Amino acid sequence: MAKKDINKSEFSEETKLKLDLFRECYREWFPVFVHNPYIKHIFVYDMFAGSGTDSVGNPGSPIILFQESRGDRKQHCKSLLKKNAPQVTFAFNEFEPTKKDELDENVSKEFSACKSQCTENECPFEKSFYCGQNDFSNLINGNANFNQILSNKNYAKFILLDQYGFKQINDDVFLKLVNSPNTDFIFFIASSFIKRFKDLPAVTAYFDNKKISYDETKPKECHRVITDYFRNLIPPEKNYYLHSFTIQKGTNYYGLIFGTNHSLGMEKFVKVCWRHDKQAGESNCNIDNDFELGTLFYDPNNSIRRNTMEGIVESKILQSEITDNITGLNYVLKNGCEPKLFVEVVKKLLQQGKIQVDGKFNSQSTNIHKVEKYKIVII
Repeated sequence: MAKKDINKSEFSEETKLKLDLFRECYREWFPVFVHNPYIKHIFVYDMFAGSGTDSVGNPGSPIILFQESRGDRKQHCKSLLKKNAPQVTFAFNEFEPTKKDELDENVSKEFSACKSQCTENECPFEKSFYCGQNDFSNLINGNANFNQILSNKNYAKFILLDQYGFKQINDDVFLKLVNSPNTDFIFFIASSFIKRFKDLPAVTAYFDNKKISYDETKPKECHRVITDYFRNLIPPEKNYYLHSFTIQKGTNYYGLIFGTNHSLGMEKFVKVCWRHDKQAGESNCNIDNDFELGTLFYDPNNSIRRNTMEGIVESKILQSEITDNITGLNYVLKNGCEPKLFVEVVKKLLQQGKIQVDGKFNSQSTNIHKVEKYKIVII
């Protein structure tokens, strides 16, 4: 597909939505590792950074990442200046020379403006910025320093991959990221183009098209199909979380895919998605054809996605496929819903006298890695 330089005009509404999702995802992610005593260094990678702003000065992803690392009240700056706080490194990469020069300038302007308004005596980001000009495939496959960072358990890594098209994130790149400890990533992919050209060498060079099957009557779901393609690459024995968000622009469907090794990372991304899509938590295009706001049968507390998941969870509980709350909370989360849905189903079944719990019942549905376990007994 031909590249369009989105930095040469004002960002479209779809691009702004994508950037909002980036911002909110990172806003949730960053403080977790700032306050983690086992993390010595935080690396923030933007591998396709662009020039940093659009034509009217709206911030692009690298500027957004720096802004959110400070916090809206610069609260993270104060935390990072404390003893034993982790160091932070921003690695912004842009391969095209002209855009790389603009990136350098825009990052420098943002940093200078931040310092001019700061009342602190020192800045935790004084030596945090590195703007590179690398080919991404060479960087992830052949850069020893980058690969050492990826494999280090004491480093937290947030990797943003806002690629053009689809070819940069292939099976090997995806699995390398999945297998890297303390590494959360979010990437953009042009799902409609994979669907449209899935039998051509331009696609089959990067994807096994025999493992991609579309329902032509459901064009909105093409990004779900691509997400499932990547999900099926994850080894079955590996406990991993993946969720996506579809963005429709005209007749085309693009999307984000987020990956994390930890339930807390997934909790935070799913929360962001449901904030933007209150019906299904995964798109800007009413992906399941729910009743819309302003129509007779619209109910903000009712949706096809939520009702379907409630039915599945109830069935799995009553068939003893889900026998404890930890399993249930994780099942709901891995299927892209907020874990509180599981708690609501359990409460309903308790009220109906269909189940009882062995252990102390609790309704905790956040920080599920810390939830006290109880067993579910069918009556």
